[in-house]
Amino acid sequence: MKLSDIKKVHFIGVGGIGMSGLARLFLHEGKEVSGSDRAPSDITRALENEGVRFFETQVKENIEEGVDLVIYTEALPKDHEELLEAKAKGIPTINYFDALGMVANEYYLIAVAGSHGKTTTTAMLIDVFEEAGLDPSAIVGSLRSKTKSNYRAGKSKYFIVEACEYRRDFLSLEPDVLVITNIEHEHVDYYEDLKAVQKAFRELALKVPDDGFIIANLTDPNVLPVIEGLSSTVIDYRKYVDPLRKLTMPGLHNQMNAGAVTAVATHLGVGPLNIEEALGKFGGTWRRFEYKGECDGAKVYDDYGHHPTEIKATMQGARELYPDREITIVFQSHTFTRTHELFAHFVEVLALADYVIVLPIYFAREENVSGVSHTKLVDAIREKNKNVLAIDTVEEVVTELKKSLSSKDVVITMGAGDMTSKVAEGLISC
Repeated sequence: MKLSDIKKVHFIGVGGIGMSGLARLFLHEGKEVSGSDRAPSDITRALENEGVRFFETQVKENIEEGVDLVIYTEALPKDHEELLEAKAKGIPTINYFDALGMVANEYYLIAVAGSHGKTTTTAMLIDVFEEAGLDPSAIVGSLRSKTKSNYRAGKSKYFIVEACEYRRDFLSLEPDVLVITNIEHEHVDYYEDLKAVQKAFRELALKVPDDGFIIANLTDPNVLPVIEGLSSTVIDYRKYVDPLRKLTMPGLHNQMNAGAVTAVATHLGVGPLNIEEALGKFGGTWRRFEYKGECDGAKVYDDYGHHPTEIKATMQGARELYPDREITIVFQSHTFTRTHELFAHFVEVLALADYVIVLPIYFAREENVSGVSHTKLVDAIREKNKNVLAIDTVEEVVTELKKSLSSKDVVITMGAGDMTSKVAEGLISC
């Protein structure tokens, strides 16, 4: 199926950050777009304002006559009512990444992959291309602060996408340029070990044509098995990292992201003035160390970090920016499997904060077979840091924090679930 064959499309899980970006693309292409999700959100309300017909209940009646294609989120269970109805009616059904590949593979495709940093790197790259007048189309897994959108409609040959490795989904893409920011054992509910992750990245790297190129960190031992012996050109982005580069976002990890972006742009002919101008103005994305406001003088940030490496990098960046303040982390772990498999690592990095509050685990797609819990996480952290609490609700967290916050504090709400961002919003209303 081609994009030109589709007149009416329905998205199951349209409120997801990737799905909503793709919905915007289909809208831009003049398609009739509908979508459903479990509940309304700021994203679904924005989509409605832009022209998407939104259903806040997920029932089979949402699959109306005339729908040519149903696109569903990867997290959807196979027995989902809407999905079964679409199949019963003989309507083609594809997941998000297959749909993204259907569109993006027709362009000169730049795919940004990696265990960490791919959202920020993708958004930075879009800004650089805009600054250089290259007018790319793009989908990023967050909302750019510059546009408050996760989709950019361009008119050039370039398409920039964030490529997620979960369930090997990024193998639907056929990149001409591939960025690999880094590789770790992530998505532990799917990948058995690091070698399994590396195997998936290797398959993606092999898709890059001989006249394409791969941007990677050639000093990263986890990356080397992925790029060994490839026929396409491999470029070390470490050579483009400038620790003195002025960025609005702190931390070595963001300097590394900027280095990867510089490598891509340079090898596609973008001049250094355009690169530095765009990177110097880059304002970040939604939920990536996003400044929300203040509460009694305390700075409040919200961050998506849900892996120990991401948590540590964000805390280091915060200490770089605020060396004289005390850092409080409000953390909600994402999935029982990740919490169980990386338990010791979570304990190690969270204990580095001055104060820690842990919320119940967000369990979007699984059952708790290990018995892990947020209270067990707190008990383990307390052996290294006495300033830790287990709290069950957003309201209790906000109340607890408001008792003691002052201008000496920085609060970072952190996690891939939904409760931490609500804490941040609750705090800045104080």
